[in-house]
Amino acid sequence: MHVIADFCVVPLGVGVSVSEYVAACQRVLQEAGLEHRMHAYGTNVEGDWDAVMTALRTCHECIHGMGAPRISTSLRLGTRTDRSQHMEDKMRSVVEALARIHHQGT
Repeated sequence: MHVIADFCVVPLGVGVSVSEYVAACQRVLQEAGLEHRMHAYGTNVEGDWDAVMTALRTCHECIHGMGAPRISTSLRLGTRTDRSQHMEDKMRSVVEALARIHHQGT
């Protein structure tokens, strides 16, 4: 099953800056070969359900391995059975809607 996920991994007990931990998780996603996009407060990732879940587990293992004693992760998942949809499709749909709204206003 294809899934699009939005998640935010927050290492606890490591100080204020977490950029090294975020970068490590981004490397995990790259190595897994999953399509992903980091944003200001998390990351979108898509792919086969098992591959995405394995990558998220690997992110936790990696961050714990870097010394984080605790991790809090927020996760939202979306799946569809009516048609195939990818992150790029969702973004394009909104951009097209904005263009229509802009065009109607002129």
